[in-house]
Amino acid sequence: MSDTSKPADGFNRGAIFWICVLALFAAAMSFSLRTGVSEAIRTELFDPINPLHSGEMIAAALGNGFLGFALSLLVICPLLDVLGAKRVILLASLCFIVGPLLIIFAPQAGDSDAVYQMIMFGMIICGVAWGSTEASINPVTTALYPQDKTHRLNVLHAWWPAGIVMGGLSSIFLLQQLNLGWQAGIALIMVPGALCGLWAMTQKFPKTESTNIGVSFGEMMAEPFKRPSFWIFPAIMFLTASAELAPGSWVEVALTEVVGMQGILLLVYVSAIMFVGRHFAGFLEHRISDIGLLWASTIPAGLGLYGLSLANSPVTALLAATLWAIGVCFMWPTMLAAVARRYRRGGPWTIGIAGFAGAMAIYYVLPELGKIYDNARLEAAGSEAALNALTPGPELTRVLAYAAEQSFQTIAIIPAVLFVIFGALWLIERAMKRKLGDKDQGAPAPAAAE
Repeated sequence: MSDTSKPADGFNRGAIFWICVLALFAAAMSFSLRTGVSEAIRTELFDPINPLHSGEMIAAALGNGFLGFALSLLVICPLLDVLGAKRVILLASLCFIVGPLLIIFAPQAGDSDAVYQMIMFGMIICGVAWGSTEASINPVTTALYPQDKTHRLNVLHAWWPAGIVMGGLSSIFLLQQLNLGWQAGIALIMVPGALCGLWAMTQKFPKTESTNIGVSFGEMMAEPFKRPSFWIFPAIMFLTASAELAPGSWVEVALTEVVGMQGILLLVYVSAIMFVGRHFAGFLEHRISDIGLLWASTIPAGLGLYGLSLANSPVTALLAATLWAIGVCFMWPTMLAAVARRYRRGGPWTIGIAGFAGAMAIYYVLPELGKIYDNARLEAAGSEAALNALTPGPELTRVLAYAAEQSFQTIAIIPAVLFVIFGALWLIERAMKRKLGDKDQGAPAPAAAE
C-alpha cells in the first residue's frame, strides 16, 4: 500500500505522516527560535535583574520548555487513544500560539519578578506544545508503519533538525539583518503551529499500535512494570537527551562570544548534518542493530562535545560540531524505536515514559550548565566586581572561554558513560541471540521482543 492510499478505515497514511512531520517541524522551530533569541533575552531582561546569575536564569527559562514537554508527555501518552491523536495535535497547535504570546508580552507584566515568571510560564506552554506533538506523532507513526519503525521514526525526526535550521536562520535574519527585537523571533513560532492545526482538522487519525493489536488500557499501563527490563531505557534516554539537546540549547549563550560566530549558526550546521544522516538510520540499523548504532554514536558525540569546550574560532567550532552532529544524529529517534520494538504492548505509554525521561534530563541539566557557566565566569574574573566591570575585549573573551570550556567538558562525560552502557547492552543481546539460535543480528533480542 502506498503512503498516499486510503485504506478501508478512511485515514490517509501520506497526509497523516506529513502532518506529523509539520508538527515536529513546528516544535523544532520553536526550540531553535527560543535558543536563537536567548542571548538577547538574557541581555535585555535578565542582566538588569541579576547580572551575576543571568546565565542560570536564561538556562532555567529554556529548561522550563523541557518541563512542559515532560509533564505533557507523561499525562497525554497513556490517554492518547482516549483523547484521540487529532485532538492532541490541535492542543499542540493552540499551545504554539499561546506560549509565544505570553513570552512576547512578558516585559509589560510589571515588576522584574512578574516579567521573569511570565517568561517561565510561556516557556512551559511552548514545552506543552512540543510534548503534545511528541506524545501523538511517535505512536501514530509506529501505527502507520509497524514493520519499519526505526527507518520511519528517523525520517520523521529528520524534520526536527530541518526545523532547527529554519528557526536558526530566521532568528539571525530577523535580529541581525532586519534589526528586529527578539519578540519577532518568538512570534514566528506561531506560523507553522497554526498551519499544522488547520491541516489536522481535515484528517482522520488512526488508533495506536497497542490498541490495534487488542491491548487493553490496563495491560498497556502494566507493561513496563511487568517487564522490569524496560526501565533501563528511560535511564539511557536521560543520558542520550543530555548529550544532544542540552548542548543544543546552550551553544548560543556559551559560544557566541568565544568562537567569533553566532552559536545558533553552529546549531544550524549540526542540524543540517542530522537531517541528512537520519535518512540512513534504517540502512545502518539493519546491519549493526539499533543498540549497535547507538553504541557507535557515543564516540563522535563525546569527542565533539570535548572539542566544543576547546573551540576558539569558527573553524575549530565547526570541526567539533561536525563530530558532535554525527554522534547525536540517531540518538533520540533510535531510542524511541528501540522501546517501540521491544515493548510493543506498552504502546504510547512506554514511548512516552522514554520521552519524559529525555525531557526531564534537559530540565535538570540546563540549569546546572548555567550554574557551572556562571561560577566559572566568576572564578575566571576573580571577583564579582571584576566580572561586572568587564567590557568587550580580550579579557572578557578569556573569561567567557573558560566558562564555556567548563560547561561543555562537564557534559562531554555523558557519552563516555553511554559508551559503556550501550556496549554492555549490545554484547548481552548478541549473546542471547546466539544462545537461542537467532541469526538475524538486526532484530531485537528475544528476551526483549514480544
